[in-house]
Order: sequence, then C-alpha cells, then structure tokens
Amino acid sequence: MNRLLRFPVAPLGVIAVLLGLSISSAHAAPGIEAFTVSGNGQGGQTYTVTIQVLALMTALTVLPALLLSMTSFTRIMIVLAILRQALGAGQTPNNQVLLGISLFLTLFTMLPVFEQVNEQALQPYLKEQLAPGAALERASVPFRRFMLRQTREVDLEVFARISGRQDIASPEETPFSLLVPAFMTSELKTAFQMGFLLFLPFLIIDLVVATVLMSMGMMMLSPMIVSLPFKLLLFVLVDGWVLVVETLAASFFVE
Repeated sequence: MNRLLRFPVAPLGVIAVLLGLSISSAHAAPGIEAFTVSGNGQGGQTYTVTIQVLALMTALTVLPALLLSMTSFTRIMIVLAILRQALGAGQTPNNQVLLGISLFLTLFTMLPVFEQVNEQALQPYLKEQLAPGAALERASVPFRRFMLRQTREVDLEVFARISGRQDIASPEETPFSLLVPAFMTSELKTAFQMGFLLFLPFLIIDLVVATVLMSMGMMMLSPMIVSLPFKLLLFVLVDGWVLVVETLAASFFVE
C-alpha cells in the first residue's frame, strides 16, 4: 500500500492529464496561469479559467475508456462475472463488489506499469524537465510494452490487414490505433477461455443433480435450487476466491 501512496495523482489519470496539457499547450501562451483571480470593482472577486483547464477536464472524460481499453480491468471483470453466473447465486456478489475487486486487482497487476510511468514521465514533467508532449510519449511506452505482452500476434495481423498497413515490420512498431483494438480482442478471448474452465466443474454438478432428481421422479423440483448449496460448498472447500484471484493476477505476469 505504501507503494501506491507515492503517486501524486491517480495512475490512470496520468495519460489523460498529459494528453489534455499537450493539447492545451498548442493554444495557450507560455506563462498564462490556468486560474486567475481579479477584483470586480465592487469589493468582490471574479475568477477566470483558461483553455488549459478546459482541455484538461475534457481529457479526463476519457479516463473510463483508458481503464477498459489499456489495462487488465476488462479480463478481470469478465472472468468474475462468468464465475458469478456459474455459481448460479443470482446477483451475489453484486456488481459493486465485483467492480471493487476488479479495480483493486487492476491496480495490483498494473502497478509495475504505473511505477514506470511515474518515474519516466510524471515526475520529470512535474519537475518541469519535460514538455507535455514528450511526457505523454514517455508515458505511453510502458503501456505499449504491457499491451504487446498480452496481445496475440494474430489479432495484430488482423487489424493491420483491415487497415491496409503494410509498413509495420514488427509488433513494436504497431501504432496505438491498431494496438488498442487488438489488445481488447485478445483480452476478450482470454477472459472467455478462463471463464469456460471455471464453468465446467459447476456444470458437472448441475448435470449430476439434475440426473439424480430425474431418476427419483422429482421433476418438479428445480435442479438449480438443489445444486446451489453443493456448488457453494465445493467453491468454499477449494478456497475458490483465492484461486481465482491468484490465477487472474498470475496470468498478467507470465511472459
């Protein structure tokens, strides 16, 4: 937890902040304050917000899109949602709990990337050693490295073929316009593969319970109601939540 407290801003907001500042720097003259206070001649004060703040706040609106398209959040959330469906426990755990688990797991798995962004881009920018554009370019390097490690080459080839780009000699030269959708499709495929493996043992329990009820002539009793306690018991006995979380986290660190 102490490692997280070193960041002066939210880690995912770094790129959005730098993006907004790089855009606004082209429209604002050097030395113009982002926020000024002046008297209105009647004993009060008036406040003026420059184009920098407007561009910065506009860039922050893309933060949810960055979270979904450039981090491990999508895979984690989908796997947990499929697990809940496999358990058959309705809305337990609810969406807020799954969202909280996914966010903190995303923070854990993306921590090495965030640290590199902080050291290579954010801190030099705050010390006025880098311009916003250069800081944004440096901040994109760790994210590119992470996304390439999780993206299948076949997905990169598909989007390169669709876009008609023939000048990409290696995956490292892939522009973000192609890397982001390829990363998303790879994450979706991986998430559904993991969800399928999680679903199998619970499906077997449902089939066994349904067969037993059918053989006993208890066709009016829902197999889902009878199988739910057994699925919960199995999940608790094998310490399912720890296994799922450990597998999810480890899947991002495997080279």
